[in-house]
Amino acid sequence: MGRPKKLDNLLEVVSEHVESGDYLLTTHAQQRGAQRAITRPEVEFVLTHGWHEKRKDRFDETYQAWNYAVRGKTVADERELRIIVTFDDDMLVVTVIDLN
Repeated sequence: MGRPKKLDNLLEVVSEHVESGDYLLTTHAQQRGAQRAITRPEVEFVLTHGWHEKRKDRFDETYQAWNYAVRGKTVADERELRIIVTFDDDMLVVTVIDLN
């Protein structure tokens, strides 16, 4: 079985999931967010206003799914964040990274 095709319209799909509340933060993403003082509203803002950082996308062999990178700045303090998402039945936020 080959790799599934990558989403061509990632940012559109991500925005739809965020706007409908149809996504989950993994335990790992929640822990990293707490450690890095990244709030859920900041994650949502970057996911809906950021850009697809295609060169950071990775295929996860274990789960047979693409992990996509979305990058952007927070509003209040303009921190540069990278948010990693994947899809199964829902959208999952895998981790949150502060690039500053």
